[in-house]
Amino acid sequence: MLVRDAMSTVVLTIGPAHTLRQAARLMAARRIGAAVVLDTDAGGLGILTERDILTSVGAGQDPDLETAGTHTTTDVVFAAPSWTLEEAAEAMTHGGFRHLIVLDGDGPVGIVSVRDIIRCWAPARRHPATLAG
Repeated sequence: MLVRDAMSTVVLTIGPAHTLRQAARLMAARRIGAAVVLDTDAGGLGILTERDILTSVGAGQDPDLETAGTHTTTDVVFAAPSWTLEEAAEAMTHGGFRHLIVLDGDGPVGIVSVRDIIRCWAPARRHPATLAG
């Protein structure tokens, strides 16, 4: 199975000036764990994850003052829609992260998460006997 089969194609894109609280609200409303941060001034894409927000709040920082741009990961590993789920899982395991921005051409076309991969693999990996009982 390929990344294109598992990825979410609805991508939350925010700007670097969004506060962490604004980002958290948008992510929570969509029940997602990451947002793509588009910073046209810095010339690129980054990712802000629920872990980034949690780390900031846990450090005592004010989510109404801290911005997405300050907490965005810019050294991002991108996936292609044609990657296998095994390739995506390997990249996530190697990098220690749970989300990959999926690029096709010039921009993001989706995000694939560990949860997306598990959802695809779990039914296929069950033993037939466990389905009956």
